[in-house]
Amino acid sequence: MTRGKRAGRSARSRRPHAGTVGRFAGVVALVALAAGCGIRTTSVPVDAGPAPSRMPCEIAGKDVVAQSESGVPVRVYLVCASGLASVGRTAGIPAGTAAEARVGAAQALVDALQAQPSAAEREAGFTTSVRGPLTVSAAHGGDPAGALRLSRQPEDLPAAALAQIVCTFAESGGSDGRVVLGGPGAYPTRTYVCDQETKRHPDADVPTLAPSASASPSDG
Repeated sequence: MTRGKRAGRSARSRRPHAGTVGRFAGVVALVALAAGCGIRTTSVPVDAGPAPSRMPCEIAGKDVVAQSESGVPVRVYLVCASGLASVGRTAGIPAGTAAEARVGAAQALVDALQAQPSAAEREAGFTTSVRGPLTVSAAHGGDPAGALRLSRQPEDLPAAALAQIVCTFAESGGSDGRVVLGGPGAYPTRTYVCDQETKRHPDADVPTLAPSASASPSDG
C-alpha cells in the first residue's frame, strides 16, 4: 500500500461519528426474507492487487450451500485471492425476543465464519481467518444502539478475521457498511467500516470511525 493510501486510511479513522450507526437489527428480517429465496451462484470478482491470481473464487451452484442442509440462507465473507468474497451458507437462527434473535443471528454468522470451508470452497480458493472459540453477546449498558460484544477484543483478532466479521455483519444487517463492536470488558466500542478497500485488502487494518460512547467499568 502506498504512503498516500496509508494517510487516507488514517484520515478516515479520525472522521467524526455522526449519529447512531452500525445497526444490526435488520439481520433477522433479512435472513427470514432470504429463507424464501434460492441462493445464487457465487461469482464475485476479487481485486487481488498487482499480482495475478489463478484462484477462481467461484463455486458451482449445486455446491454453494456447503455447511448444512437446514437453516436459512445467509452470505458470509471468506478470504480468496488475497481479498474477500461472499459465499452462500445456511445458518440456524434461534427464536426469542428481538434482542435475543439479533444476538443469536450474529452468533450464527460467526459460527459459519469459523467453520472450515467445504471441499468445493477450498477448490475455488476460499479460506477463513476466523478461529474459535469466538462468541457474540449483547451490548453493555451505555453502548450505542445496535452494538455487539465479542468474546475477544476486536483489535486483538487477525486483521483478515475482523474484516470477515465486519463485512459479514454489515451485509447481513443491511447497514451502510458500519458495524459497532466491542470486546468482553469495559473498553469502549468502536465503529468499524466495511468498504471496497477492506474487501480488497483484508490484511490491512479495518477502518474505524471515532470511538463510540460505551459502558463505564461499573456497567460491566
